[in-house]
Amino acid sequence: MVVAISINIERILGYRGLPERGLVTLLLLLGVLVVSLLLLEPGLSRTTVGIELLVEGIVITVTVATLTLMSRPRENEESFLASALVLAGIGTLPFVVAGVSFLAEFGGGMSWVLTGFIAAIVGAMINAWVLLVEILR
Repeated sequence: MVVAISINIERILGYRGLPERGLVTLLLLLGVLVVSLLLLEPGLSRTTVGIELLVEGIVITVTVATLTLMSRPRENEESFLASALVLAGIGTLPFVVAGVSFLAEFGGGMSWVLTGFIAAIVGAMINAWVLLVEILR
């Protein structure tokens, strides 16, 4: 990701919305790191884990959604906005669901965390591909 941005920094800065897309990509990976670190603490109750996941999930989802909406091209390209929101949502919303699941003590809990990890990493890789390769087309 960092390589993609550093190699194409001039081109990225030349397109509306691509700097924000780079930040969204980094935030998706940061979300995975933060959740991993939060869950490493031994002896956490289900309630504490649920609150931590819910807060982290909401903060990262709102931040990523805001950046995605700010990066919307001026030409009203709805397909761009839809695909960017889907990539952002699949990488952040599972953490919100995991938090609710832990608090409710029903619904999958850690399975949602794993889903969030995989989705965030895949979403970040797709965005990195856009910033590294697709920008050159």
